Amino acid sequence: MKIIRYEDNHGNINYAAQQRDGSALKLNGYLYASPHMTSEKAQVARLLAPVQPAAIICIGLNYRQHAQETGANIPEFPVVFYKGINTVQHPEQPIHLPTHLKSNQVDYECELAVVIGKSCKNVSRRNALDYVLGYTCANDVSARDWQKQFGGGQWSRGKSFDTFCPLGPCLVTRDEIPNPNALRLRTLLNGQPQQDSNTADMIFDVPALIEFLSGSTTLVPGTVILTGTPAGVGMAQKPPRWLAAGDSVTIEIEKIGALTNPVLLES
Repeated sequence: MKIIRYEDNHGNINYAAQQRDGSALKLNGYLYASPHMTSEKAQVARLLAPVQPAAIICIGLNYRQHAQETGANIPEFPVVFYKGINTVQHPEQPIHLPTHLKSNQVDYECELAVVIGKSCKNVSRRNALDYVLGYTCANDVSARDWQKQFGGGQWSRGKSFDTFCPLGPCLVTRDEIPNPNALRLRTLLNGQPQQDSNTADMIFDVPALIEFLSGSTTLVPGTVILTGTPAGVGMAQKPPRWLAAGDSVTIEIEKIGALTNPVLLES
């Protein structure tokens, strides 16, 4: 099932199941407890990020070719950092380039996002995918100057500005993606391909990440895991290609869809 979260003309927020003809049918029930599809057509006034994350856990340096392009060593364990839930942005809504805490080096990062559907702790890779609700597209927008130069040696400041985690356009349930490590993913900047890879290039695959992140740690429903970005980021280009006001960024992932966001200066 492809699940969307949306706002209707009265400002109500609901979930619906996308249909092949482009329509959507409303869902009843709790998202994390097998909601059922109704026959009522959804009146979508605005498409929203498909989930409201309980937490956003991110993985760095998880594609071999990306590690190579940045000159980084292959990590022995997953590299973990966090983004605030304030970073979530909806499809078609703008990524804001920070001006109050100014950044001149804002970058895109195409990522597969995993949404945890039920609480888990100390799971094995063998049954790790049993705890997944589904998958969506994510853009791990990053202010590289704050990430690398001004952030005090950690990444959170450069990764956690408002609008720095667009999600969408839908949540695809795990039954439709039995192998999350066989998906093509791309970034298009103003229609031009920048990243073009496959989740098979991950150093730590999705089951390994869930096993590691749940070690001695409870992952609650609604936890969103950003699984790393492939080669082709703006930082690695010569010269670097930073996002600028007026740009448009599209994240495409096979079997999920396309997530597009314009880029504007923070007001």
